Amino acid sequence: MNIVVIDGYTLNPGDLSWKGIEQYGKLTVYERTPVADVVARCTHADIVLTNKVPFDKNAIDHLPRLKLISVTATGYNIIDVAAASEKGIMVCNVPAYGTASVAQHTFALILELTNHTGTHAHSVAQGEWETCKDFAYTKTPLMELAGKTLGIVGFGNIGRQVAHIASAFGMQVIYNSASRKDTAIAQYADLKTLFAESDIVSLHCPLRPDNYHFVNQSLLQLMKPSAFLINTARGQLINEQDLANSLNNGIIAGAGLDVLSAEPPPSSNPLLKAKSCTITPHIAWITKEARERIMDTTIKNIAAFLKGKVVNRVN
Repeated sequence: MNIVVIDGYTLNPGDLSWKGIEQYGKLTVYERTPVADVVARCTHADIVLTNKVPFDKNAIDHLPRLKLISVTATGYNIIDVAAASEKGIMVCNVPAYGTASVAQHTFALILELTNHTGTHAHSVAQGEWETCKDFAYTKTPLMELAGKTLGIVGFGNIGRQVAHIASAFGMQVIYNSASRKDTAIAQYADLKTLFAESDIVSLHCPLRPDNYHFVNQSLLQLMKPSAFLINTARGQLINEQDLANSLNNGIIAGAGLDVLSAEPPPSSNPLLKAKSCTITPHIAWITKEARERIMDTTIKNIAAFLKGKVVNRVN
């Protein structure tokens, strides 16, 4: 059994072990793989592990030995699932591994926008406190979360965890999702109401053809001028030029983003230079604890597949 890890670096930069997977076959690990090299590197693979390297119909059609594509993430839009199904290739993923980590990072972004910890720590490091006439000073206005309204778009595992954290801060929570959920921690609101009434809007929905760029000028202009937008889901949910315009023109107060439409982003991405825009490099999922869960679940996915069982199959 030949097993190929096509982009192993982000999952395991050296602090985890591949031994749990090695027990099931000959393992080849590539830290990174250009799309043009996918077929060549996977020609003899029975099982492929991929995080962000796509497998389109062309690649799948040229890999006759392939039996399992194991995505080391929850989202599997990088795989042409229909093409895999036609070839009898199983596709599985790792659900719910990052709930706690992504929710935590969501609030790291929120707290940076409301408390500006980095800005003030940098100010102290530059000696500004040493020369201050007062015992305390602020570089920017600060915001208290208690009593504010958090609007959550997408109310799956991560969205609900974010709601629980928000409740602990004393926030009011409203949500929008494809279906209404039976919950006591948040109230359902239609999308326009959510954007209009929230002090902070946080995106936690999967990317689908019907919500591509759904956060655009028409929704952004409904938001309060003091409001923030948070995105730890998918960059393509946002029309980035519309968001940059809204930030630069004071339509909204700020944004905290862990994802962009292209990653790494080109220097032309308008959000890189937009006002009051805090961007982190897609790290909400990447805590060691979350990556350990990915590795453990991937091992179980492979073991189940080899026993003829279905675990976390998406096709």
